[in-house]
Amino acid sequence: MLITKQEALEYHSKGRPGKIEVKPTKPLNTQRDLSLAYTPGVAEPVREIDRDPSLAYKYTAKGNLVAVVSNGTAILGLGNRGALAAKPVMEGKGVLFKRFADIDVFDIEVDTQDPDELIKVVKLLEPTFGGINLEDIKAPECFYVEEKLKEIIEIPVFHDDQHGTAIISAAGLLNALELQGKKIEDVRIVVSGAGAAGIACADLYVKLGAKRENIIMIDSRGVIYKGRKEGMNPYKERFATELPVRTLEEAIKGADVFIGVSQPDILTKEMVKSMADKPIIFAMANPDPEIKYEDAKEARPDAIVATGRSDYPNQVNNVLGFPFIFRGALDVGAKAINDEMKIAAVHALADLAKEDVPDSVLKAYGVESLKFGPDYIIPKPLDPRVLLWEAPAVAKAAMETGVARFHIDLDEYREKLEAKLGKSREVMRIIINKAKSNPKKVVFAEGEESKIIRAAHILIEEKIAHPILIGRKDVIEAKIESLGLKCCKVETINPATYPKFDRYVEKFYEMRQRKGVTLTEARMLMNQPNYFGPMMVYMGDADAFVSGLTYHYPEVLKPALQIVKPREGVKKVAGLYIMIINDKVYFFTDATVNIDPSEEDLAEIAILAADLARKFDIEPRVAMLSFSNFGSTPHPLSERVRRAVEIVRKRRPDIVIDGEMQADTAVVPEIVEETYPFSRVKDANVLVFPDLEAANVSYKLLQRLGGAEAIGPVLMGASRSIHVLQRGDEVKDIVNIAAMAVVDAQELEEGRTF
Repeated sequence: MLITKQEALEYHSKGRPGKIEVKPTKPLNTQRDLSLAYTPGVAEPVREIDRDPSLAYKYTAKGNLVAVVSNGTAILGLGNRGALAAKPVMEGKGVLFKRFADIDVFDIEVDTQDPDELIKVVKLLEPTFGGINLEDIKAPECFYVEEKLKEIIEIPVFHDDQHGTAIISAAGLLNALELQGKKIEDVRIVVSGAGAAGIACADLYVKLGAKRENIIMIDSRGVIYKGRKEGMNPYKERFATELPVRTLEEAIKGADVFIGVSQPDILTKEMVKSMADKPIIFAMANPDPEIKYEDAKEARPDAIVATGRSDYPNQVNNVLGFPFIFRGALDVGAKAINDEMKIAAVHALADLAKEDVPDSVLKAYGVESLKFGPDYIIPKPLDPRVLLWEAPAVAKAAMETGVARFHIDLDEYREKLEAKLGKSREVMRIIINKAKSNPKKVVFAEGEESKIIRAAHILIEEKIAHPILIGRKDVIEAKIESLGLKCCKVETINPATYPKFDRYVEKFYEMRQRKGVTLTEARMLMNQPNYFGPMMVYMGDADAFVSGLTYHYPEVLKPALQIVKPREGVKKVAGLYIMIINDKVYFFTDATVNIDPSEEDLAEIAILAADLARKFDIEPRVAMLSFSNFGSTPHPLSERVRRAVEIVRKRRPDIVIDGEMQADTAVVPEIVEETYPFSRVKDANVLVFPDLEAANVSYKLLQRLGGAEAIGPVLMGASRSIHVLQRGDEVKDIVNIAAMAVVDAQELEEGRTF
């Protein structure tokens, strides 16, 4: 990726200079707010913290605040440029903390080259921060600074230049060794680079099982060996070899693993050819690696190769580590980041690389697929699941090793982390947890589709549902294999060979014989998944049916409604979308089924939507939308909406509802307070549109132009759990709809429904 000097300078200078700002987290709109924020309000938390210092984590930002500290002596491969020149890098580190883990950062550039002065400054800052991230401090002083700070302060200290590369590369190394059929305790490792990253990598590999005597380390003077005098320090001495090798060329012969954290183009094709069978090459010098990816693969096609670059497979990127390690450490009030926490991060990343990759990640990197193998041994930096895997692993290790101030429930913690990834995840977690309490059989019409298979894998792994895939067993099993989905043992059904097929045909013929369907046609139709699946649900052989990934909505709904009727007391089924807009949740209905609903239909739709909102633990405030505000524009269309309101109030007085009202009146409380104070609804969250056209246009415009997230469509009012996907849905959307289908089936079983 080519970035010009001018682009970089404009990026940093345009608008507000720099990359960070401070924003308040509490209201500051009134005099009372200001009094609470400062004097006299601050007196109370001051007294509490004086009484119990741990309460600083409750009453201040300490528990979510990290200092990124540097003296600028080793800036991003640019060398010693001083503290002030380090500031753009430290600001950049701060925004990465915020972007990936929602951690706030103050960058602290300390103008000293004396490590003891730097230690003293950081020690004095301890009351302010929950953790210290040391950055761009040259070796060997960086080792000394970190070691001393760990001895004298009781908040986590983490030098990312050391441990970040070590942790990410170790995760990749474990997976590469597994793929190459080798064990870490047996392999010979050559480490090129004896600075902060090189020594930390070697140290961590030893903790993971590598033998110190099997590691050869090389610096700018050559191999580090016993008895060498030049350029040595105690940290290098730990890896001094007794072997009679003095150059990289000699050391690399027969080696299993090359770890490069040094300089470009020092590893040649000839050297790579001299390595052991199935070698592992991590050429991580940036921006230019020790050997080009193409050259390494050309020399040894059997090699697994990683670099520090994003334009090649297997990028070793520190952003996979520090935000999430600090997230886990801060959330348990850890006093340190110890070896066990680092190793927990290693295994979390290694394990995540073996999981199915979400569509959002594939789109972000412009690839069709990613699966565990030689070209995918480390998760991608933009994979949102890293937060959900790594931070809890680190927090768990902190609690188990006694460095945590607080003990937390890890299941609840994962849910809180998931909420940080977006309101839609928080909303769906309620439904997913309900589904997990009693998983049901969900049959999928498009069982041979890769996305459906991947969704089925997640449903099984997370115990959300028992998926049944309609399709040819051999085709489905071949796709499971090609997708690399381990342990995905899913039930498959081919309608033509299903033992109950003839019974299904007879039942469908009985249902439709007076509506133009012959027995021959019934047999033909029952071979189609969109007929067969709903019949499985009707006959009790499955609990829910999901289809629509490759079909238009009517192609799924029409066959399903020939078999499954509206539930008792409901005349027509209806469709709804859950819309997430600026972290607020709205329910839009009917956007998919009823084109021109009557006043009775609108009332029924409103009741169904209000009941659905309660399934998400949201108390409904229903607005019946129109172009008129409470009779301001008399017209048959607006009067129809008003009459629907009256019907709902008579049938369900427990529902807070009002209308007719315009859309802005429904969602802007100030309009109601100033102009329509009599309204029972202020700030509506259930919006019932007057017809399908208005609802469909509105949700799509908000989704495409307004950046809203849409969950759905959800089908309401059917006597069995039937749900329709949107064409082209992502895997997460399929999982969401399946979870709602399970909850629908649960409540139908209990006599309660969406």
